[in-house]
Amino acid sequence: MRTLTLSIASRDEVSRRALAAFEGTDQGSYVSFASVDLLWKVMSPKRWDLLKTMAGQEAMTIREAARRSSRDVKAVHGDVHALLDAGILERGADGRVSFPYDAIHVDFTLTQAA
Repeated sequence: MRTLTLSIASRDEVSRRALAAFEGTDQGSYVSFASVDLLWKVMSPKRWDLLKTMAGQEAMTIREAARRSSRDVKAVHGDVHALLDAGILERGADGRVSFPYDAIHVDFTLTQAA
């Protein structure tokens, strides 16, 4: 099963993972955000639903993603582009989009405000 991990990470943490990957240590698939607020801004409830619809499926057109999620094409178009910009979705040479994972793991810790 291919899993994408969404995390909150500093630039240093992202750099550490990248260096370890260059040295041959498998790091898994990550998309990291600078803050929890940014994660929630990108990952709206409708976008979570869209990812659930697309998980484990073949690449599809935006129109097909809208049909499968029972949503308006224009709204799905906006969500797809936000997820492409964040590096969560991929676009093929044929223009179709995919979420090439079977699962999402969200990894962050909330702490008391200073």
